[in-house]
Amino acid sequence: MKKPWMFAIVFVLAFSALALPVAFAKHDEKTKKPNGFHPPRFELGIDVLLKDRLDLIKGKHVGLITNPTGVDQNLNSDVDVLFHHPDVHLVALYGPEHGVRGSEQAGDYVPYYIDEETGLPVYSLYGKTQKPTPDMLKNVDVLLFDIQDVGTRFYTYIYTMALAMQAAAENGIPFIVLDRPNPIGGDKVEGPVLDPAYASFVGMYPIPLRHGMTVGELAELFNREFHIGADLTVVKMKGWKRSMLYDETSLQWVLPSPNMPTLDTALVYPGAALIEGTNVSEGRGTTRPFELIGAPFINGMRLADKLNDLHLPGVRFRSAYFTPTFSKFQNQLCGGIQIHVTDRAVYQPVLTGLAIVKTIHDLYPDDFAFREENADGVSYFDQLIGNGWVRRDIENGVALSAIVKKWQADLKAFNKTRAKYLLYH
Repeated sequence: MKKPWMFAIVFVLAFSALALPVAFAKHDEKTKKPNGFHPPRFELGIDVLLKDRLDLIKGKHVGLITNPTGVDQNLNSDVDVLFHHPDVHLVALYGPEHGVRGSEQAGDYVPYYIDEETGLPVYSLYGKTQKPTPDMLKNVDVLLFDIQDVGTRFYTYIYTMALAMQAAAENGIPFIVLDRPNPIGGDKVEGPVLDPAYASFVGMYPIPLRHGMTVGELAELFNREFHIGADLTVVKMKGWKRSMLYDETSLQWVLPSPNMPTLDTALVYPGAALIEGTNVSEGRGTTRPFELIGAPFINGMRLADKLNDLHLPGVRFRSAYFTPTFSKFQNQLCGGIQIHVTDRAVYQPVLTGLAIVKTIHDLYPDDFAFREENADGVSYFDQLIGNGWVRRDIENGVALSAIVKKWQADLKAFNKTRAKYLLYH
């Protein structure tokens, strides 16, 4: 016969088993969603356009400048959404570097063609012309721009936008930018401001390497500061804050270009891409472009040790070996490093990239080389960094800290100008 106290224990245990999940659920509910808290709804420019600002394009013949990143919140292509919208007449598409569907590699010529899905003409803005011609704009009442930028001066899409704004102004066509986040955040600015004498399609205007602006904010700055004079409208996002990185939004990552596979790539890109101006591989032809850096003449462990000895903020370097499947050193084993960002809040990509270039230069003076100069004495590295003095300082053994100090005055002046065009807090 069971004793009465045993029944009491069973009852208590059974009650506890039922009550604990409820208690934890209440506690969890309180910690996750305090009373009255509602997370801000995030909306892209394209979503805001179709929901609240359709008047901007309703009944008009629309030209769309886009690529695979031009999608709505549900990953539907702008091309398809606008083409099938009953109140919109999409009549032409315009593709930047890599094309509307993203099928071309960096630097490849993108020809004119007909889009198979819609039958619309696709005009290349990375071929014989980088600026829409009057013939390309026939029958277009308004131009839309919707492309994901990566927050770096030498990413060419922002100059496709600027040149299209010029064409729109010259042809009396309104220009609309559908805004998107700066994926590496909008609260940090870093690197030298471009010297206009070194302007090119990888740097048209005097902005720093890491500009800390959205494409919409850049459009406003370009339009006013550099006198483009377009009839410009920026359709702002909802729910984006300057401190937010891409993975702090509700968005899925869509490759902005073939060698920008992840947010990690975008984080290192403002500095690591300076390697493109040298004879060292920036990791193209691997699954980690711009994170992997090396060459056959580099000892990975030695380079990693030298870089880690610098104690750069928010980053560690690991010895790595890789064999690119294309681009520099195709099918050749390269020694080098992988960049590991350990603290995004303090990481400085431009400082890091410059440190990598300088350290490889100093360790391997007989093997390392900057890209050849053109007829004007300008190297591709100069175009990327935005001046000629940084390369000279590296070659002359100037300390990294002294190089960084030289660009601070221009950066401070830019920040004053930038502040006038910030659309988000």
